[in-house]
Order: sequence, then C-alpha cells, then structure tokens
Amino acid sequence: MFNGKWIKAQEFCGGNTDIKNFYMKVKKAFVLKDIPSAAIKITADDYYKLYINGKYVGQGPAPGYDFAYNYNQYDITKYLKTGENLIEVTVYYQGLINRVFVSGDGKQGMIADIFFNGEFAFGTDESWIYCVDNSFISTRTVGYDTAFLEDRDLRIKASEYKVCVEAKKEYEFCAEPFPALEVYPVSVEPIVSDNKYFYDFKQEYAGNLSIKARSDTAGKKIIIRCAEELEENGRPRYKMRCNCDYEETCILDKGENLIEQFDYKAFRYAEIIADKGVEIDSAELLVRHYPFPENSAEIETNDEALKAVFDLCKNTVKYGTQEVFVDCPTREKGQYLGDVFISGFSHLILTKDYRMLKKAIENAAQSIKFSGEILAVSPCAHKQRIADYSLLFPLILWRYYGYTKDRDFLHKMLPVCEYICNYFAKFAAGDGLLNEVNTQWNLVDWPENARDNYDFDLSDPICAGRHNVINAFYISSVQSTERIKKELNIPFENESKALKESFNAAFFNEETQLYTDSEASIHSAIHSNMLPLAFDICPEEYKEKIADFLITKGMRCGTYMAYFYLKALCNAGRKQEAYNAIVSKSPNSWYNMIHEGATTCFEAWSKDGKWNTSLFHPWSTAPIIILFEELADTGDFSIICS
Repeated sequence: MFNGKWIKAQEFCGGNTDIKNFYMKVKKAFVLKDIPSAAIKITADDYYKLYINGKYVGQGPAPGYDFAYNYNQYDITKYLKTGENLIEVTVYYQGLINRVFVSGDGKQGMIADIFFNGEFAFGTDESWIYCVDNSFISTRTVGYDTAFLEDRDLRIKASEYKVCVEAKKEYEFCAEPFPALEVYPVSVEPIVSDNKYFYDFKQEYAGNLSIKARSDTAGKKIIIRCAEELEENGRPRYKMRCNCDYEETCILDKGENLIEQFDYKAFRYAEIIADKGVEIDSAELLVRHYPFPENSAEIETNDEALKAVFDLCKNTVKYGTQEVFVDCPTREKGQYLGDVFISGFSHLILTKDYRMLKKAIENAAQSIKFSGEILAVSPCAHKQRIADYSLLFPLILWRYYGYTKDRDFLHKMLPVCEYICNYFAKFAAGDGLLNEVNTQWNLVDWPENARDNYDFDLSDPICAGRHNVINAFYISSVQSTERIKKELNIPFENESKALKESFNAAFFNEETQLYTDSEASIHSAIHSNMLPLAFDICPEEYKEKIADFLITKGMRCGTYMAYFYLKALCNAGRKQEAYNAIVSKSPNSWYNMIHEGATTCFEAWSKDGKWNTSLFHPWSTAPIIILFEELADTGDFSIICS
C-alpha cells in the first residue's frame, strides 16, 4: 500500500503509552529542476496537518482501527516550485482514551509516498527529521477527556531536530483513500473595546481560530474564549452548558505571533482579551467539515416555519459531519451508531454521497474485532455499549442498501447482522422476547426526562424483566436481517412473525388499546407505542387508536427519538400530523430551538432541556429524512435534488 516507511519520534521507542498531547513537527527538503504533476499519499497516528512550502495542503486521517486505517491523497502540483521544496507535517498524538481517536496505545508517527508524473518518487524514511513543539503547555482537558485545551507559551522554542525512527508498520490500510476535509476561513469585523475583541461569526461552526497578534514585550498574554451562546451581559458563555470550558491562554513572544489552534471546537462567538501592549492584527475562523456539494438538496416552500426548520437541520448536517458523523463537535466528538441512523441518512439525502455512511457502517462492524462485541461508538479507544444502537445495525444496513443497491456490501455485512441477532437471542425467553439484556445499556431515550415516564428500571446493568422498547428494536433487527437474506436469495427461517405475535401478546393492553412499557406495567409511554408503529409490529386494527394517542401526547420524547415518532405517524397514515409536528412551535419542536437562537440543532428541544445540552447535535435532524422519504408527495413543498 505504501512504499515509504512508517516513521515515528524517538520518544515513542520502547512502547511508551504514558505520553500525551505530543506535537511532532516533521520535515523533508527536496529539489526540483522543473515542476511535475505531483501527488502525495499520507496518513498519521493520531492526526496530521500537511504543509508544502509553507502553504496548508490538508489534514487527517479519518480515525480508524489499526487493521483498517485511513489515509488521504492530494494533488500537490500547485504547491511546488523549481529549486528547493519543503514538506512539513505536524503529527499530533493525543494519548487519551476517548471517543475521538484510537489513542492511548503508544502508536505514533506517520507515513507518506510522493509521486511525480504518476511514478513513486520518494517516501518517508529515516532521512526525514523532526522536532517537538513544546509550546503546548496545557494539561487541562474538556468534555469527556475529549481534547486538551491549547494553552500556549510561544516563548518556548521547539526542540532541536532529530532523525526520525523507522518502525514496523503495525497497520493494515483501507483499500481507497478517504476524502479529506474542506477547510476555509470565515472572517468578521470585531467589536473592540478596552483591548477586548469580540467576534460573532453569525453561525455556529466546527473549526479553530487563527490569530495574528503583535506584542511589544515577551511574556504578555491573550485570553481566548469561544462559546455557543452569550451570557446576559453579552459576553461569550465560554463555560458552556455542554461541559466544555473554552477559555485558553496564550503567552506571547515579542513581535509578531501566529496562534493557529490545532484541534477544532464548535462555537459561534469568540472573544480575545489582550494585555496592554498587545495588538490583534487579525482573527479568523478556519471552518472544517466533510466535503459538502454546492448543489446539495434544497427545499422550496411558502411555509416559512418549514423552510427555517429545514435550513437549521441542513446546516447541522453540513457543519456537523467531520471525518465521522459526530454526535456533537464539542463534548464527545464521537460517532455513535444511533446518531448515524439519523445524521447519516440526512447527509446521504442532502449530498447523494454514500461514502461517509458506508464507512460509518464499516466502523461499527470493525468494532466487533476491536472489542469482542459491537460498540455504540466507533472507531475510538473508548468502549461503550448501548443495546438500542447495536440492534439498529441491520436496519441501517438495509436502509443503506435501499439507497445504493450495493449488493456486494450488503452481502459483506450480513454476517454482522447475524452476529447481532445471535448475540441478543441469548437473552430470549421461551416466546423469543428478550429478558434482562444486562451486557449493554438499555437507553430507551436520552436524557432521562425525555422518556415520558417510561415505567421500567433502566439502571445499568438492567434489572430482570421484559420491557417494550428493547424488544421492539430486537424485532426490527431480526426483521431487517430477514429482509436482507431474502434480497440475497439466502434461505432463512421467518422468526420475526412469531416475535411480533409474542410482542403483541406481552405488551398490548386490550383494555386501553395501547402498548405498555413492560409486562408488569400498565403505563403507556409514547416510546412503547411509536416503535410498534414505526417497525410494523402493530396490527392494522390497532393503528388508528395508537396514532391518536401519539398525536394527543405530542413529541414527549427526545430529539433523537423524534424520528420514530414521525415515522410512526406516517406508517399510520397520519402524514399531515407528522408535517404539523415538524413545523410546530410548541416547546418540544425544532422551531423552539430557532426561537432560542439556534443556528444548529440542539441536543434537546431547548437549551434547558438537559443538564449539559449541546447546542450542536446532528442527531436532531430527523425532519430531513421524513420530509424526503415520507412527505414529499404532500404538495406543501418540494425538495430539489440536483
């Protein structure tokens, strides 16, 4: 796959796994008599930023397990010149166990191949040299050990350059390069007062700041604060609701200083507080996201509320899709399988680009090899298990096939579906329903206050007993696997029919004509009733009464589970009511987010809807899917797909 050698810092020889927040700056000079057509293939562990002749080229890779590692490829012709050229790569090793990288394992370094006119020219080897950037002095982290804050001391010079160490390649690389992020600047004029520089970028983005500052004396500092919202006094709320404290300090050297933050945050507002004698010459936001086409899907409608909700969701998908489908680009930055079910298909509908969703499905499948069982979030070092999400895998695959007709991929992933069904079947009672699924968290909905008083003890590990939601997801998993086998002409025993009968016998209350939360409960949460409708478990004669119940209750669920609420109404033939829910201005609505100033979807229906609400959460973008798949024939709007 690569002709070059894997190179790493000498500090990592001997399998050191204690190093954290390590910045290695690698360089290689070469001479050209004339300028060829040129390309570079490159990857690094954990992450790199590539520059040629001082100009930014790209960054990556998308996170991956070492047995399926991602890389990028760039045309670098325009960056070259006759005479001496310089390749520079900043390689970052984070060293934390979190949802972002497969890190904390002592694996560090990079590999690259350079091609001239289609032929291999040279690659990484021990002739490449590196230094260590020691100006990153922070030991503070944000979120769930998601990232190090970037406190800097620019007076600290980089180490002396050393020779890189050639290392054994402990990686298996993906067959194809993965698309690199789009990165571009957004600038606004600051409001300046008393050496405070305030920036409103008008939209919440994912990205990092690039600041140019001049100081009359070494040792003076600037304080950088970023925020999703403002305090009542108009200052950025940098101690954010989502458990991220976005305040960082940079100690300046004398003269001109360039502070280009390495990692990304999600924010709309920024404030720079400078010491006297310090001038901020410029500050721009370097926005980053997965490539998003200019001709992405749009909506045409006279309904201003619908247009506002669609645009809110579209912006969330655009800026929230990084090298994975992040649950939020602040607190976790992880790719949860449940979130993929919403943001992945929203992205596919908007862009017609299937590559990111295909990779997300593969990442979930790969997590089994990495951990021994399917993980809720992948690919990363953190091992979290959520039963509801695991059971979604076959449905995600089946729906992906519906869009792509990728029969080979369907066949390749079928064993994962079978594994999931078999994994959960070990919890089955005599009638096939699951009891006490205690090896994975039973989520139902999140946060807890969005569960509509679901009447079952969801302590982790779960208590004994059979509850509605996990069995509805299980039936969907079995049913989707059967559909896949039928499509591939693979014989199977129809188990889903009997499971549906068992479900209706166990959870349907003949007296109320509603589904209960568990066998031992008489309570009926909307979750217990929308899933049987959404997953075609509910017999035809029950649908109207249950749909009436859902409409009367309203969306007393979280923003993620709102998809299943809307899908249930559509399956019951109540499409107008589903449309009404999308454009509703009630407290539990997307328009309520807009009313509270949202430019990206919140994690909950309101800022105060959760104790640590992220104001940028792509799992809340279900309207895009429902509008496209279920409501496009209503006549109230049209979706324009180029």
